[in-house]
Order: sequence, then C-alpha cells, then structure tokens
Amino acid sequence: MLDSATRKRLRALAHHLAPVISIGDGGVSSGVVEETNRALRDHELIKIKIHAEDRDDRRALGEALCAETGAVQVQKIGKTMVIYRANPDANPKLSNVARGK
Repeated sequence: MLDSATRKRLRALAHHLAPVISIGDGGVSSGVVEETNRALRDHELIKIKIHAEDRDDRRALGEALCAETGAVQVQKIGKTMVIYRANPDANPKLSNVARGK
C-alpha cells in the first residue's frame, strides 16, 4: 500500500508517460502478464490501457493484472491505469521513477 505523498509523486511522474501495455478482448492472458512483468522490471512505473467498455470489467481486469504481477495501482482514469512495482536493481536509465527524481 502506498501512502498519499508517494502516490501523489508517482502520479506526477506518470503524467507524461504513454501506455506500454494494452489489454483487449483476450483479458489478462499469460502474454499480457509476462510483458507487464518485463515493463515493470525495466520501468517500475507504467501506464496501461484497458479497452473493456464496462467500468466494472475494467476494474476487474486491472485488479487481476496487479494481483498477477505484484504491482500496486497508483491511479485509474477511464480506460487508463498507472501501476507501480519497486525494483531495487532497476537500471536508472530505464526506470521512470529514478529518472524523475
């Protein structure tokens, strides 16, 4: 769980990011989980686009992806979601968190 100050800082860092993961009709498949894990390992903070039309479906897909990857939801606005997972060995040139400091 993130405290409000950390969540606010991460939201600010994520503002300029483009979505790197897209969840479509296939839902949270093993390929989506694998690619999300890779992106979180490299960048720590990423945006995801969830293309489901129903709000409850989008929420459920986001929660499932966070549960599968061990990430924490930072923000969700419409079909876009920001998630974070700390990586103590992150490459400072790739990490969105380290570059934003």
